[in-house]
Amino acid sequence: LLIEALQKYEKSHSYSFFTRGQKVPKSADLVHYPYFDPFFLTLPLVKRYPVVVTVHDLIPLSYPSHFPRGIRGNLTWIIQKLSLAGANRVITDSIASQQDIRRITGIASDRIDVVYLAPSDTFRPIRDSVLLSGITAKYGLPETFILYVGDVNWNKNIIGMLKAFRELEAGTLVLVGKAFTDEALSETREINKMISSLRSAKNILKLGFVPDEELVALYNLAGVYVQPSFAEGFGLPILEAMACGCPVVAASGSSLSEISGPAISVNSNDPQDIAEGIRHVLLFSPAQRKSLIAQELDWVRSFSWKKVAHETV
Repeated sequence: LLIEALQKYEKSHSYSFFTRGQKVPKSADLVHYPYFDPFFLTLPLVKRYPVVVTVHDLIPLSYPSHFPRGIRGNLTWIIQKLSLAGANRVITDSIASQQDIRRITGIASDRIDVVYLAPSDTFRPIRDSVLLSGITAKYGLPETFILYVGDVNWNKNIIGMLKAFRELEAGTLVLVGKAFTDEALSETREINKMISSLRSAKNILKLGFVPDEELVALYNLAGVYVQPSFAEGFGLPILEAMACGCPVVAASGSSLSEISGPAISVNSNDPQDIAEGIRHVLLFSPAQRKSLIAQELDWVRSFSWKKVAHETV
């Protein structure tokens, strides 16, 4: 998306694209590394050109007890931290991540620029009832359901969301993301164990990976989208859901407070509060639902890839 946006909206510059193992063109004035992983060698130590690096978040370093990295991980982080310090500038997705980067790496705030992301134009309200009916039938969806889209890492607070769903004692929870079907992950096994212990286990649908053209329909069909995370570098599904006209319940704190706007705010540490937020939305009158959706659609218009491209440049 960034490559497309740069080429579309920032045409006064020329761009060359390369992957790991390929040489940087000798004519380059600046190199942008759009990805950084603290535990993999994604940055060169020696930099022949001015360098800008995008660091989406450092959540594993902010919560080390939940993301054990071992001796190799520690050594890699030492190298990556040293390499990051040699960058001319750092881009990150939120003020929350900016503060984490400054605290963990010692890089000054005035060298870390916040550039908010945006949902793809794919995510929009859909009026095609045939398309929506087809997705409903394909996945066996009820008329109203609660939706979550994303990963299963500790910071996503899936266990807390399942506890909230248990409090509701009704409805259907739909979980989207390839990690939900990957039994090799310890987090997924823990989630499955929790689900099997629930009386309402049959009302939890794990869809696994869903392509964007179907995901947009799921957002349109959902009664409410829930983002219960303890911490996020950004939280893009919140904006995707809003762009599709789906009411959002989002945890307060970290970057979520920066981007959730009119969404219903809940405490990520309190499953009962998460449940109450979901229940509140599901019991909306048609007028209340219409009002929140209108506020969210207005809010999400302030996030665009044109803006992302301009601020990145």
